[in-house]
Amino acid sequence: MSFPVAIQVYSVRGDASQDLRGVLAQIKEMGYDGVEFAGLYGHTPEEVRAMCQEIGLVPISAHVPYLDMIKDPEGVLGQYATIGCKYVAVPYLTEEYRPGKPAFADVIKNVEMLGAVAKKLGMALLYHNHDFEFLKIDGKYALDILYDSVPADLLQTELDTCWVNVGGENPADYIRKYSGRAPVVHLKDFAGSKSENMYELIGIEKKVEAAPQKFEFRPVGSGKQDFPAILKAAEDAGTEWVVVEQDNPSMGLTPMECAAKSRAYLKTIGC
Repeated sequence: MSFPVAIQVYSVRGDASQDLRGVLAQIKEMGYDGVEFAGLYGHTPEEVRAMCQEIGLVPISAHVPYLDMIKDPEGVLGQYATIGCKYVAVPYLTEEYRPGKPAFADVIKNVEMLGAVAKKLGMALLYHNHDFEFLKIDGKYALDILYDSVPADLLQTELDTCWVNVGGENPADYIRKYSGRAPVVHLKDFAGSKSENMYELIGIEKKVEAAPQKFEFRPVGSGKQDFPAILKAAEDAGTEWVVVEQDNPSMGLTPMECAAKSRAYLKTIGC
């Protein structure tokens, strides 16, 4: 159940925007093996590649805005090939592109196109889900429709275990469902329940109402997720990397403290 562990740099984005190299060095000291980027914080791909090489972190993947990739597929994806990323992920869909909207059909076509471009550049495209892909269309989850529509050689999964849970499914079961197609799994913990404030917490949408059980992101091992079961499922599914992600800090800790706490917990369970 031992995997190389990366962290999504978005988790510590405030610190990274001030001193990316310093943050990467601290991430390495915490015991992380790699990083998944979400932006380059004003640095060139060549500079980021050099930082990772010098510090000893694997730039395993990157979250790249869907519309940025659509506007210039080869140019944008090429930046991450330059860094040395093995994977690049569609991270999020704004409301007009989500399942249930007319543009979702175009998303499926565009994801297949982007997957082909990524493959040509020596990378694999991933899709990082939230809970809104667990909308059923003709009795089938939109997330499954996406994966059924785009061939596996052009699209792999990046299942976010928090959002799978919030979407109403068991994360371990869902990882096993995509055995052989789940190279990267997001480890994300939370407390509370599905609420109107969830997307406010990731800094994207503002909602005024919150559910009685306040939804809160937590360091891995500090919330309600069963990570031993999740990691065993990932092992069974042939997962290569696990990625810690915490969209916002909690428990009175800074983002960097949350990152350290997550890594320390994973070590206690042999990961």
